[in-house]
Amino acid sequence: MRIFVTGVCGQLGHDVVNNAVSRGHEVTGSDIQTVYSGVADGSAVTAAPYVQLDITDKDAVNSVISEIRPDAIVHCAAWTAVDLAEDDENRVKVDKINHLGTQYIAEAAKSINCKMLYLSTDYVFDGKGVRPWQPDDKCYAPLNIYGQSKLDGELAVSSTLDKYFIVRIAWVFGLNGKNFIKTMINAGKTHDSVRVVNDQIGTPTYTLDLSRLLVDMIETDKYGYYHATNEGGYISWYDFCVEFYKQYGLDTKVIPVTTAEYGLSKAARPVNSRLDKSKLVEAGFKPLPDWKDAVRRYLKEAEL
Repeated sequence: MRIFVTGVCGQLGHDVVNNAVSRGHEVTGSDIQTVYSGVADGSAVTAAPYVQLDITDKDAVNSVISEIRPDAIVHCAAWTAVDLAEDDENRVKVDKINHLGTQYIAEAAKSINCKMLYLSTDYVFDGKGVRPWQPDDKCYAPLNIYGQSKLDGELAVSSTLDKYFIVRIAWVFGLNGKNFIKTMINAGKTHDSVRVVNDQIGTPTYTLDLSRLLVDMIETDKYGYYHATNEGGYISWYDFCVEFYKQYGLDTKVIPVTTAEYGLSKAARPVNSRLDKSKLVEAGFKPLPDWKDAVRRYLKEAEL
């Protein structure tokens, strides 16, 4: 299969390329940088063909995709700086990347009859209640600019294509790029204590594990909406931090606080980020491993 992956300089795109190449697929990666810039780990992503692409340039998107003519596109590229998205000077840019860029890719995919997998987020929901969100829930009400832009991207894909996967994920961590684990371990090395919110509930997602599932998906025609995080139950950011500090060997004190007490975020965060993943099993896909096991494997690989 010929696969085109966007956002390969980020956490997930990096791992998707590696996984797809390991299975014998013909993979081309892209990002906005002139050349690949990410973890130089000697893996497939550093050797796979790379194309510079600004997804907000419609003509460039059409040109690249029509030339490569992939059988499947895995669209990982996105604006993910949630708080910066709230700044007035960034709002148009966020919409161009997460909404219009996705629209352009979906239209290009349709023009060559190509399937598309779009990565979305728990932030498309309003975060109310305690019931886990189902993949086909339609009660959207994003709390922030980032969430709205990702929802608009979802709607661009679903209204343009028939052959699509929309996969919502949450609390992402991987080797290539910034994430909560890296940030908090660095903080823990220089502070006696850290404050972490304990009233936002969800489940982490290790990009290495997720990449396997995404390639599993595009090898099928089981289209639709899915939720995908690691297994192991629903936890808070506080629980998450306590666990990876323990595994890493840090004795820094973790102080649980409410979102209101934390008070440092520009963007409102959903309190309920529980994503129901049972549809994966119903469709015959293998779930991701337990998140604690994922943390153990990640810490072993990451240079922190």
